[in-house]
Amino acid sequence: MLRNSLIDPFLEKLQLSPALSELVTILLVLIAISFVAVLATVLVRRTLLPALTFWILNNRYQWDDPLATNHLLNKICWFVPVIIFSLAIDSFLDPASASYILTKQIISSCFVIIVVLSLSALFSSINDIHRLIRKNKGTSLRGYTDAGKILSYAFGTIFLVSIFTGRSPWGILSILGGLTAVTLLIFKDSILGFVASVLLTSTDMVRLGDWIEMPQYGADGDVIDISIHSVRIQNFDKTITTIPPYALVTNSFKNWRGMSESGGRRIKRAIVIDLQSIRFCDDEMLNKFKKMSLVSSYVQEKEQEIEKYNRQHDDEMLLVNGRRQTNIGIFRAYVIAYLKSNPNIHDQMTFLVRQLTPTERGLPLEIYVFSRDKAWARYEEVQADIFDHLLAAIPEFGLRIFQNPSGFDFRSLHSQE
Repeated sequence: MLRNSLIDPFLEKLQLSPALSELVTILLVLIAISFVAVLATVLVRRTLLPALTFWILNNRYQWDDPLATNHLLNKICWFVPVIIFSLAIDSFLDPASASYILTKQIISSCFVIIVVLSLSALFSSINDIHRLIRKNKGTSLRGYTDAGKILSYAFGTIFLVSIFTGRSPWGILSILGGLTAVTLLIFKDSILGFVASVLLTSTDMVRLGDWIEMPQYGADGDVIDISIHSVRIQNFDKTITTIPPYALVTNSFKNWRGMSESGGRRIKRAIVIDLQSIRFCDDEMLNKFKKMSLVSSYVQEKEQEIEKYNRQHDDEMLLVNGRRQTNIGIFRAYVIAYLKSNPNIHDQMTFLVRQLTPTERGLPLEIYVFSRDKAWARYEEVQADIFDHLLAAIPEFGLRIFQNPSGFDFRSLHSQE
């Protein structure tokens, strides 16, 4: 029976049966409560919520913006009608009646659902706030916040079952604990993902913004998201590769962060010289090289050193006797001088111009230096400028670049015949 004396006199005048009187009373109470709940909800959502959201988005702080963008306040506002219904039901309905018990179960379920949704929005807000505050650090709380969301949904489900079955939530937890094997099987990927994401963040293996390569998954790009279910990588062709977090823990991958944090980006490329074009320098060649500003002093100093050595050993009947300058040696000195004069090349990092083992294709002359500019486009431009110049300068030293014969070569040979 209802516990409100205000409604009883009204029902007595209608002279309704007890059952019908109870039904009419419940309807009147629900209508009145609904009216009050709707009025309060509209008042809060149309006045207080917009004002608070506007203040959050327009104040001088940026860290609180995720509270509005993730609709946390919007979800919290739903507590208003639920609380009104709960208080009204306690005041108007008899706690022993079936209608009170059913209504109370529905209200409790709504309360649990709103709590779960609010916690989910709160975890999303915490993750976004962390990214705003530490945006230059590349760290992420996504793994922890995703785990918090999963736990909130799991506990919410347990409480909903508890409300409608009348069992204690701890009893339901104990039943699930007894089904550990089944639980682990169901949540295997989530558990593995959570552990892997914790390892990735705690050991600093991967950060947001890192450039990583993982050929077995076709990944070559920047990390844009780390969660317990996936690590999302935006490749340089703008496609997205999704990798399970535990794959990064159990498999090898290349992280280019060390390059990004260093002072330069490596240039490692070889020019293959035709072995038949390598020879000793004659006087005409030496006179020509002395006019090249980058190697003029080198040629003169080397010439004086070699002349002094050959005079002491007095053996110049053959070119191979004593010491001689070669066009490949002077070209190597030219490359070193050219790179040292290039402001885009880092002079405090590894600097090598070396010959590799000759092959059937020729003699590889490798350049191993570091560009000051690490941005991809600019780095490629610096590298291209260097080799544009060197490839064009090689014929000036009497050298040839090895290249497999092409159709043009065969046509030229045929025309000469």
